[in-house]
Amino acid sequence: MSELFAQDPDLIEVGIGQVAVAEAPKRLLTPALGSCVGVAVYDPVSRRGGLAHIMLPTVSSGTSGDDADLLGRFADWAVPNLVQQLVDAGSLRRRLEAKLAGGAAMFRGEASVGGVGERNLVEVRRQLELTSVRLVAEDTGDAYARTVELVLQTGEFYVRSYQFGVRKL
Repeated sequence: MSELFAQDPDLIEVGIGQVAVAEAPKRLLTPALGSCVGVAVYDPVSRRGGLAHIMLPTVSSGTSGDDADLLGRFADWAVPNLVQQLVDAGSLRRRLEAKLAGGAAMFRGEASVGGVGERNLVEVRRQLELTSVRLVAEDTGDAYARTVELVLQTGEFYVRSYQFGVRKL
C-alpha cells in the first residue's frame, strides 16, 4: 500500500490485477485507471462489496491457469471471481449491483473503438451479464485517467480525475 493511504485503517488499496472484498466501514480504492477498468460490485443490504482492477479483457494463451496473481488482470476471470467471493461471503446475487470506471483511450492514435480500453469495457459488461449482476452506473471511455473509491457504508462510488475533479456515481 502506498504511503498516502497507509494511515487510514479503513482504506484498502486494490492494485493492478487485484480483487478485494470487504464490508462497511471499509473503503476500497484503486488509483490511476487509464485503459484499465475498475469494477465495483456492491450489496446494499449487507453493505459488502468488492473492487477489481482489470488490465486486459481475456486470459491470454501464455498465462498459466494456476497463477491467480496474473489471472486477476483479466476481465473474464476477475469479474466472475469477484461476484463469487461476494456470494460466498453471504451476498445474494440478485442484490448485487455494479459500477464501472476507466476504459480510456490513453495513447495517441489509439482508436476509441477497438482500443484496449474499449475491449476491456466490452468484456467487463459481458461478464456482468453472464453473472447476472446489474450495471447501474459508469464513468468510462474518453482519454483521461481516473482513481476510484467504493464506500461500503453507503455504496457510493467516487471517481476522481484531474480533468473533472470528483464525481459521485
